Amino acid sequence: MLIFTVVLLVLVILAVSYIFMVMPRVTDGADMDLQCADYAHRGLHGGTLPENSLPAFVAARDLGYGIELDLRMSADGEIFVFHDDSLLRLCGVKKSISAMKAAEVRSLLLSGTANRIPTLREVLSLVDGQVPLLIEIKPDVNTPALCKRLCLIMDGYSGAFAVESCDPAVLIFFRKYRPRYARGQLVAKFTPKDAAKDERIPKNRFKLFALTHLFTNVATRPDFIAIDGRLMREPAFLLSTTLFKRPGFVWTVRTKRQYELCRKQGLYAIFENIEP
Repeated sequence: MLIFTVVLLVLVILAVSYIFMVMPRVTDGADMDLQCADYAHRGLHGGTLPENSLPAFVAARDLGYGIELDLRMSADGEIFVFHDDSLLRLCGVKKSISAMKAAEVRSLLLSGTANRIPTLREVLSLVDGQVPLLIEIKPDVNTPALCKRLCLIMDGYSGAFAVESCDPAVLIFFRKYRPRYARGQLVAKFTPKDAAKDERIPKNRFKLFALTHLFTNVATRPDFIAIDGRLMREPAFLLSTTLFKRPGFVWTVRTKRQYELCRKQGLYAIFENIEP
């Protein structure tokens, strides 16, 4: 009987400890009501509309979809909306925005079109609070400076927005300096193979495990989780969306079937190649 009681006590302690580690922000959380929507991944792009371009954002805005977008900052402090670390795929240039001045970045064209890489200020002016924004902050050499500059810009924006990142340090920054901003943890299925390909992903297996399974929540306390669709059964994600009733976003949803599965489970889609 004593052994059973001890084992039971240990199991209870482990369960409580686990819940404490992975729980989202549960007190004095940011208002997520306006952020609970489906988001066009990098705008409603395709065909002649490049991703993360002003026309792609106009298309999403006009149909009432939320807009997911990515940020990079130039060497002289201008925040641009662009996904990749390298400009090669979309602009044919073997450079990164962080290594270029704003004037150089502005001279580039997206995917062979007449569209240029937009600045964050241009996008905010275009959207003007008509739809919510999901702002992803990419890990980069100048990410801390980008976060500080972003605060100065978003403090003056009256529309609905949330910030998200796969880098816990970004969420820790906003938890400390802008606690009223809605913040979300991006979750991917990180593996040592991924880390070998991307220098921004930790090589330490323990850190990879912590990121994938949301143990970093103990430091970040996010308002929501945006999760890789392959990880929808992750226990910490299920706890966040069911026990703690926090919004869950799934990326990247590319088929109607995936979208219907999200809706059935009360989750929101970050989608592309479809129109929900």
